[in-house]
Order: sequence, then C-alpha cells, then structure tokens
Amino acid sequence: MQSHSSNPDQRPDHRQGQSLAQRLANPTRFMELSAKLLPAFAGAATAVILYGLFLVFFNSPADYQQGETVRIMYIHVPSAWLSMMAYGLVAVSSFGLLVFRHPLADVSAKAAVPIGAAFTFLALLTGSLWGKPMWGTYWVWDARLTSVLVLFFLYLGLMALRSSLEDETLAAKLTAVLALVGVTLLPIIKFSVNWWNTLHQPSTGFTTSIDPSMRWPLWIMAIGFSLLFFAMHMKGMRNEVLRRRVKALRLADVARRESAPDPVAAE
Repeated sequence: MQSHSSNPDQRPDHRQGQSLAQRLANPTRFMELSAKLLPAFAGAATAVILYGLFLVFFNSPADYQQGETVRIMYIHVPSAWLSMMAYGLVAVSSFGLLVFRHPLADVSAKAAVPIGAAFTFLALLTGSLWGKPMWGTYWVWDARLTSVLVLFFLYLGLMALRSSLEDETLAAKLTAVLALVGVTLLPIIKFSVNWWNTLHQPSTGFTTSIDPSMRWPLWIMAIGFSLLFFAMHMKGMRNEVLRRRVKALRLADVARRESAPDPVAAE
C-alpha cells in the first residue's frame, strides 16, 4: 500500500479550487490584496481623468447647438452612469448578505452607498447647470430628473436607516432589504425617456450618436470615473473592515475587564 506523505507542501492545495469570491470572503485576504490594488486603481484613475480633461478642454470642439455648454456632458454622463452602477453594486451586495451571508457583503454595500450618493448629487448638479442655458431653468419635474432625485433620496434613506440603529446586524439586514426593494427604480431611470414624453434627451450613445471627437473624450472620462469609483469603494471597504476590527478589540477589552476579578472585593 502507498502511504500518503505528511509533508504539507506535497498535499493538494484545496484553495486552488476556490473561486476568487471565496478567497476574498476572508477579510484578511481582502485587506492584503486591496493594499496592493488600491494604489494602482488610484493612480490609473488620476492619470485617465487628467488625460480625459485635457481632451475635453483642448481637443474636443464645442457643439454647434450647445456651444461650450456641451463640456458639462463629460462630467454629467459618467456621474449619471455611476450613480446607477453604484446602486446596482449595493443591491448585489445586499443580496449576497441576505442569501449567502458573505462576510464582506455588508461592508461592500455600506461603502458603496455614500459614494453612489455623491455621484448622484454630481449628476443632478451638472444636469441643472446644463438645463439652465438649454431649457431656461435649472429644474423641471421631468421623468428622468425626478427619478434620479428619488434615487438620491433613496441613498440618503439607506444612510439614515443604518445610522439610526445601534445594532449593526439588524441595521445591515434592514438596509439590505430596503436596497433590494429600491432596485426597481433603476429600470425606471433607464427607460424613463422612452416610456414618457420628457424634456431630457435620450441616452447618449457611445458609438453612433455623437462625433468621434466628442465620443472618445467621453469614453476616457467614463473609464476614469469608473476607476475612481472602484478606488474609492475599495478604500471605503478597507476603512470599514478596520473600523469593525477596532470595535471588536474594544468590546473584547471591555469584556475582559468585566470578567476580571475585583481586587478590592478579593481583599
């Protein structure tokens, strides 16, 4: 009979069969990997956005109808896209928490919410700045604008609900449920310009509807903003993992102090 070697280096590595998601489920592994990836994402985001801004201001022409106002598009479109993508990530993370009990799912959802709210606010702000010269007003109760405003309030509601509860486990579950209910808003935002008669122009096509001199800067800015989002999300997750570790250490220290014998009572 053949004997199995006791050398651990000769044993099959069961981790090789694990998926990337399973390996990253360990917060320690996530912290190790994110420490290496975060500088790369941040540096790439900075370089791509700077290059995109150079194209926007020095290589992209003014529009024959909108004039220089068209340059708002290079900030507005990526922000609007990321406002929905961020909420999609919140919904997927919430699903992972409720169904699969993934250890980092709630960390991901919590980190994505304020970033998504910031991009949604930026989309609303730049849209209003564009609307003033184009529509003659900063705001109209248009289907697209109103639905994006509801998305912004939904982000605020998620943050308010989580901060109002001291029990983090309960807060995570309730915010996850609310996030999954709110995901129905995304198709309304996406198709609102097709379903209703709105002032908002149809979605900007990246391939056919705009001239290449404007298309490529828009692509570059969209990529740069996406890299920025992932860098910020990764940083937010790292901060949340560290916060929870510090909290766990403090609670353990308090429990240890309470369980220690009272020297005064012992005398």
